[in-house]
Formats: sequence, C-alpha cells, structure tokens
Amino acid sequence: MRWRLPFTQGKSITCYNDLDQPKTHGPEQRYVSPTTGICRKLVVQAVTPLHSHEVPIKTHTNQASRISIRLANPTIGWWIVFEIIFLWVWFSLTLLWSFIWLLIQLFILIDFGDDIGEDTEVYNTIYYKRYARRFRGQLWAARSPKEHSSRKIDKGDMGIPTHTLYPRLLIIHDPIRNEWAPCADRDIIIHTKFVAISFHSSDAYTKGPGQETEKAQFIEEVRAAVLGQKYNAYWLDLECVGEMQSEKNVDVYRMADVYRGAEITLIMLGKSADGEDKCWKGWGERLWTMPEALLSPHLCYKFRDREEVTPLSLLQLANLAYTNHDTEQAIINAYSGKDPLERLERLTLLKSAIWQRRTAALAPGDSGPPQELDMTGEEPVTNGAYKAERVYALMGFFEHRIQPDRFEDNLHALVRLSMANDNDRFVERMVSMLPTTTTKETRWYSDDDIYEAKLWDIVPEIQVAGVTANGALVFDWCRAASIRWKDFPEITFVTTDSFKRTIIGFVPYLSWPIIIIGIGIHVINGVGGITLIVIGIILLIISPRLFIFSQSGRIVNAQPWLIGVKGVISIEEAERHLYGVTTKAHFPRMRLTPSGSEFSTPERGTKRGGALKQYEDAKLADSSGPDAGHIYTLIDTCSSTMYYFRAERPPTVCIFAGREGGLGRFVLCSERCQINELHKESVLRMPTEISEKMELCGWVALG
Repeated sequence: MRWRLPFTQGKSITCYNDLDQPKTHGPEQRYVSPTTGICRKLVVQAVTPLHSHEVPIKTHTNQASRISIRLANPTIGWWIVFEIIFLWVWFSLTLLWSFIWLLIQLFILIDFGDDIGEDTEVYNTIYYKRYARRFRGQLWAARSPKEHSSRKIDKGDMGIPTHTLYPRLLIIHDPIRNEWAPCADRDIIIHTKFVAISFHSSDAYTKGPGQETEKAQFIEEVRAAVLGQKYNAYWLDLECVGEMQSEKNVDVYRMADVYRGAEITLIMLGKSADGEDKCWKGWGERLWTMPEALLSPHLCYKFRDREEVTPLSLLQLANLAYTNHDTEQAIINAYSGKDPLERLERLTLLKSAIWQRRTAALAPGDSGPPQELDMTGEEPVTNGAYKAERVYALMGFFEHRIQPDRFEDNLHALVRLSMANDNDRFVERMVSMLPTTTTKETRWYSDDDIYEAKLWDIVPEIQVAGVTANGALVFDWCRAASIRWKDFPEITFVTTDSFKRTIIGFVPYLSWPIIIIGIGIHVINGVGGITLIVIGIILLIISPRLFIFSQSGRIVNAQPWLIGVKGVISIEEAERHLYGVTTKAHFPRMRLTPSGSEFSTPERGTKRGGALKQYEDAKLADSSGPDAGHIYTLIDTCSSTMYYFRAERPPTVCIFAGREGGLGRFVLCSERCQINELHKESVLRMPTEISEKMELCGWVALG
C-alpha cells in the first residue's frame, strides 16, 4: 500500500529563488522553470483531465504534418466529404502561409541583415532542459569538517577517538578484600582479561517496586559465574553504562570494543524451567545480541537455575536463538568462516537483521514492549534510550564509527555512518532504489527494491555531502533534467539521408508558387498561365501523400526531451504527438522499455524489446485499483523509449543517481519549493548513455 502525500494546508506558501527573493503562491504543486529559474504553477497534460491544473494533451508538431495524417486517415461517416474538403483547404492555407513566411524572412534578411540574431532565442538541441534550482540551506551534519553543521555536539563527545580498543569501565574483583569494584583506570583495564555479559532484561528483572532487588540478585549470579570461569573482571551494562549523557555516549561508541576485547561473552539466560526455547528466543530478539555474539571471540551460556556454563559456536547459536533463518544463517556462516561474504553484502544483511529487532534502553536494561516498525525502524523511545539505537548497534561492524547523539533518529544516524565510511556508500546506493512499499518516513530510504536489485548491485554516481535537519540528503555530482508536462514541444530531429524523400518533400511547397506564377501569367497573357495553375492545383491535391512520404524516414537523432503525460498513451499516440507522421509503412520511432519500469514486460523472442502487454497492464492499473489516477507515461526522445510508472504526484525532475544491471538508475522527483527539497516519486531504469545529455548541477536536496 503506497502512502498518499497530503495536500499542503494553508492559503499561501512562501518560497525563495536562487537570489533569495521571496515569492508567495498557493499550495498547488509547483516547479522551477528550466529557462527562467522562476517558480511556476505546474500544468499537467492528461489523457482525461480531472482537475483545474490538468489540461488535454497538446502538441506543437508541424501543422502540415498533422493535417496530412488526418487527410490520409479521415473519420468514417456521412460527413467524410466535408471533412476532407475542410482539411484540404486548411492544408493548402498552411502551405500558403509557409510560402508567405519564407518571403517575409527573405525580406528581413535583405533589409536588416546586420541586426538579425541579436534577440533571437537559441534553442538547445544537445542537452535536456536543465534543473535550475540548487540547495541553499544549512546542513545538520556535513561530510566535510570545513562545512558548517547545525548539529549540537556535547563537549564530552569531542574527545571520543576514532578507534578504541578497551571499555571505559570494568567491574574488577579484589581477592584480598573479596569485593567487586568499578575501575576506570586505562592502564589497569588494558591489561585485564574480562568477561562480557549479554542478557535480556526480562530474564534479569521485572519492572515494578522490586526491580532493584532483582537486579542486585542478578548481578550476584553474574559475579559467581565469572569467578567460576576463573576470571576476576566483567562488563555488564547494568553497572558499566554511565548515568551522565557524555559517559553514555562514550559507552555506546565503545560497545563493539567491549565484545571484541572480551575473552569470552557469557549469555545469561532466564530459568530453563520456564522453557529453554522461550529463553533463547527472548534473548535472540534483542537488538544488541547480534553485535554481541558476532564480535565476540568465544561464546558460552548459562541458565539462571543451572550451575553449568556451556560453550557454543555461532552455528549453534543461530539454530537456538535466531528466527529469521535465511538472513541470519548467511551472517553466521560469514563470521564463522564457513561461507565468506563480500563486505557490502555482509553489512547489508547485518543491517536487515538488526532492523528486525526491538530496541531497548541501554541504561539500565529496559527492553520495553515490542513495537510495530515502519520502513525506517522508527518507534517511540522512552527512559532515555537512543532513537538511533539500531544504527549504533550496526556501527560496530564498520571500520569507522560515529559519535552517538540522543536527539537524532535512525535516518540521520545512518547518513552520518555512511558518510564516515565512504567506501560502502550505503546511503548513495539507497537513493537509486525504489521500495515496494513507501511511507511518509522513507524519503530517500529503502530496505528493498521493486526491481529486485540488492544494495551491492548498484554503483552510485552521486556523493552525499550532508543531511539537513529535515532528514533530506544533500548530494553533489548530480546530473539532472527537467520533465515537461504542459504539452508536447516541437522536436528537432534528423532522419536518414534520402534524395528521393528530399525532392518529394520539397514538391508540396512548390504548389502555391506555381499557382501564383500561373495567375500572374494568366493576368498578363490571358490564357498562358492556366497550365501552371492546373499543375499547382494537382500538386496541392497530392501534397498530403507526398508530405507523409517525405517525413517517413528513420530518425537517427532527436533533440533530448523528457515529456510527461498523466495517464497511459500508446506508442502510436506518442509518435503522432512528437513527429506527426504515423503510418504502417514508416520506421518505428518509439518503443516500450523491456525492463525500465515496474510495468515493463520483455519480449521473449530473439530480439530485446518491450512487450505491448505492459500498455494494457498500465491502462488497467490506471482505471481501477489502489493506483487508479496515479499512473503516468514518461517519453524520452533521446533514446526513443516510453515508460509507464506509478507516482503520487507528477515528477518534474529526473536525476541520474547510479548504475545497475547494465542500465542507469534515474530518480523521478517532485519539487517542494517552500523547503527547497525534492521528493522521490519513482525510479526508472533508463539507458546510462542518456546521462551524458544531462547537465551537471550543484548541491541538490532529496527529502
């Protein structure tokens, strides 16, 4: 089920252009004009206009070409004679106007040749229309330390090193005094072998008046187990995670080092009398159990109502504690050395496994009830827990970690983690993915892809420079183009060279000059020009057919345009609106994509191509079901390809974000001028080479 964007409330919105000049307008969808950079109301051509901002499909192709097609394919009915006469007169007048306009141009060229061209608009035929707006706000967190970041950083956080190899605090036993005491002395800690304790809070205590007593009893059991294993030091978050926020940040940052540095990790389970399987599953659903187990050199476990401590392997642990077998088994195999995974694939699977678990407050062991997660994994956080706890659990597997921030959510933290580990480029890859389900919080985020690609399949072509307070990504090295919605423009195109078509195409324009010359001769000599008049009229009669033949060559090059239509149109309709001429004998000028959109269906023959079935599928989806009224057609004249796709709003900007499977990943975005951000509407797989026809632009914000 796709989330529908609500209409902006309020009577007016204020946005700012690149010169920081304000503009106030209504809440309707807007776009930035690629030629002027001015924010304008979006007008959408639609197959069936339903709203005030929608208009019928309009084309600016050569008028003579359009009339020729109608003459060649007249409407069947009793009025056919009148229609043909009307169209033929209209066609004749069009040719006459072309002749008159040629004379005017010649007159201007002769008399004003020195001044011509000063005010003439030069039409670009090489690049798509550019995207004219740039991000001009401030970053909440930036990749470069030279950039200003509005994120507030506690003074205590500034001293956290990039790599730490020991915990901040240990609980150490003094055999002489027979007592346990916390130790924060670095020289002692780095020379002390210790046991890291992993547990589920519900196995340690129950919330309520007696929870402190139960915690104390649990701690005594932990200490007895540690001494029983011949160790005199341990790390337990109930005692070792600081109360002050700065200490807590340090402890979260060093969590990975705690379990890497421990001699063994002891899993303290509940009472076996309550069910061993229940104890294992309760422990396994915790967020931190994944890094605790995988980062530890050795594992063992103990039930609270048993004395024995039993060692176990990662493979045994996976069968006992983890329920998402496919994902977690692949991770376990990788860390046990049985089946190594590539780094990015391993990290992606780890993220998926961690995101499936519920979070818990780190101090002191408050698990809270399970929450229903959305795509980003956000959930209500209480008792001082970190909102981005999932990312902090994940960061222990990365080479570089980030300083915890209790005010940030998973989205912001994931961006910072990705920027700190640029080789993995998690976030840049997510931009190119189209999730099967979208929610309000997803924005650029994606856990899956509608094209079934994995994160490691995508080669990103952008670099994230930072994240805004709203959670929008700001990225650089972006190729972007504007999408035209108001009509079909006149396309400049080149066909294959043909002397025959050139001559035949020139003949219709000779009809009126011959008639005019014949009339002139007839006025002077009486009957001398009748032959020329008859020849001219004959040429006028056959001109539509001649004109169609002259325009029927194969198109070898066309001006790059991205053109959008609300609704579903066929290949024939698109060709007629673009080039005017469509006959059974002409060369095909448009094709459907075989694998570029969610509606794509490839041909099964010997040649690669898109099946016509996707046209029927798109029409059906547009007429009924949850996506009715939200199906659009995108036409790319550069590659001569058509795409049908779903979107909540008409996308006005196309961004080249990456490559995958031999095609480019192009993100279609709508514009939010009031916050200077783009919003991902869909992702298409288009030929990578068309990105060379897109102009580079500066920083762009994708929210």
